[in-house]
Amino acid sequence: MSQIHKTAIVSSKAEIDEDVVIGPYCIIGDNVRIGKGTRLINHVQIEGITEIGENCTIFPFTSIGFPPQDIKYKGQPTGVKIGSNNTIREYVTIHRASVSGDGWTVIGDNNFIMAYVHIAHDCKIGNSVIMANLATLAGHVQVEDFAFIGGLVAVHQFTRIGAHAMIGGFSGVGQDVPPFTMASGPRAKLYGLNSVGLKRRGFSDETINILKKAYKILFRDKLQLKEAIEKVKKELPQIPEIIHLIEFIEANKRGICR
Repeated sequence: MSQIHKTAIVSSKAEIDEDVVIGPYCIIGDNVRIGKGTRLINHVQIEGITEIGENCTIFPFTSIGFPPQDIKYKGQPTGVKIGSNNTIREYVTIHRASVSGDGWTVIGDNNFIMAYVHIAHDCKIGNSVIMANLATLAGHVQVEDFAFIGGLVAVHQFTRIGAHAMIGGFSGVGQDVPPFTMASGPRAKLYGLNSVGLKRRGFSDETINILKKAYKILFRDKLQLKEAIEKVKKELPQIPEIIHLIEFIEANKRGICR
């Protein structure tokens, strides 16, 4: 059976699975679904069409599923989907989608979202992402698996952060950050391959060396981006990481940090 504190306000229409703990002064709206084993410590408010998976821990003063900060939004039935095994710390805000996307703000599994993080409408967060304190994502931002976003980082709308990328603190990100790289600065630029992070994730020395060669061609050899991409395709082994890196770059719409 779920454990719901007597001071919590939980709609009778909400779907609360077994072993869910809803602490003091939480407020849960009509269209909320919470998976088994999830724990809301206290003072958490969840509204709108919101789905939360299993074994998440949500800390005090977090708000999830409120309307987007988008003047075009007029109450349409959009929502939030959050996966399993996520830690969401104090004062995090996660907004429901706007009407200009697919209708969902999405967060995957095993993410660690630190205090005061803001995830705006229509964002798509992958798995095992870490967002440090006061990192903020504008609308429609995409963050791939295992990315790390430092504290006090602001990411412009429609920007993408690639898998295993690392964004240094106090950065402003206005263009896509390629997978496996490090970026930092008030107008973020690249500072090399995220070699330490890749080693920690178990990437082989061979793979890292190939990625280093690709990084040099793409971002250091002063080639036009199209020329650099063709050179990487011709001269380097097309391992999955290289294929993903090139596909990510070719799909950019806002430009690539270089």
